Amino acid sequence: MDPSEKKIIGITGVVLALFIFSILYARGKNNDLPECLPFNKTYLDPKIIKLDEKTFQVYAVAQMWQFQPAQIYIPAGSEVDFYISSKDVVHGFNISEKNVNLMAVYGNINKTTVKFERAGIYKITCHEYCGIGHQSMQAEVIVTEPPSNK
Repeated sequence: MDPSEKKIIGITGVVLALFIFSILYARGKNNDLPECLPFNKTYLDPKIIKLDEKTFQVYAVAQMWQFQPAQIYIPAGSEVDFYISSKDVVHGFNISEKNVNLMAVYGNINKTTVKFERAGIYKITCHEYCGIGHQSMQAEVIVTEPPSNK
């Protein structure tokens, strides 16, 4: 075997080892994938449940051409569990500022957890074409500053 061939094989082995290491490392670090839960009709009732001062559960329901609840008020620093379902066709559930991208499919429940550190208005948009009113299908997460104790 030629010395240059040995060099190429060695470099290829190092690059391959780095690639495998980076995949295994990233797999352990980014475990914020949505969960799919068994369907239950109670998920079709939109509601916001306050578990404590900084923890909320939002049961969001998508249907032509709206999200319910349309406005979600929470204080800054809160952690929100979103349970997403649909009453009709396939819809999207996208909060681009928080890198949330879920599908709302009838008969399925998708769940993800999001932490809202800063106050502001976070737009929720449908990113799956769902019919003629698709472009106006939006909702908001309104994150407020906690009241100051003066």
